[in-house]
Amino acid sequence: MKKVMTLAIMAIALVFSTEASAQDFSGLDKSPMDAASYPSDYKVAEKAVRIIYSRPQLKGRSLGELAKSGEVWRTGANEAPEITFYKDAKFGGEDVKAGTYALLTIPGAKEWTVILHNNLNQWGSYFYKEGGDVARVSAAVSAGEKSLEAFSIAFIEVDGGVHLVMGWDKTRVAVPITM
Repeated sequence: MKKVMTLAIMAIALVFSTEASAQDFSGLDKSPMDAASYPSDYKVAEKAVRIIYSRPQLKGRSLGELAKSGEVWRTGANEAPEITFYKDAKFGGEDVKAGTYALLTIPGAKEWTVILHNNLNQWGSYFYKEGGDVARVSAAVSAGEKSLEAFSIAFIEVDGGVHLVMGWDKTRVAVPITM
């Protein structure tokens, strides 16, 4: 009887401890990963370009606090975004070979410097060295109508190509891409 009672108590404890830890998702990232591609239609088998990035939230902070003007920024959160060109392209007028690059930026009030860099898998921009730049272009800043809480990237089709558009708060920055 004592053995049965001990086994019953152990079984009950096991059920409650497993249930409690199975619902613990404390390690989830506060800046979730996202992706954008062009073309975005899933029926198109061949993509021209794709970016994988993390989406930080403003949460009452200003864009200037999180992406400081004049300083190299990882362009999102966590690791620097990775942009893959599946064929040779012109990025902001600069020739870029097919391949995968880190996307970094230097925010400014009227324009941002947008950088394609060869150092992949870098956390933030802490190890950035200008010598690894593959392309460095200027992109004008414009203002959106709505404030975006989460940093966002999209590809917008335009005559003759596509624009890589970055937005956060009311700031919008677009880089033309042609294939």
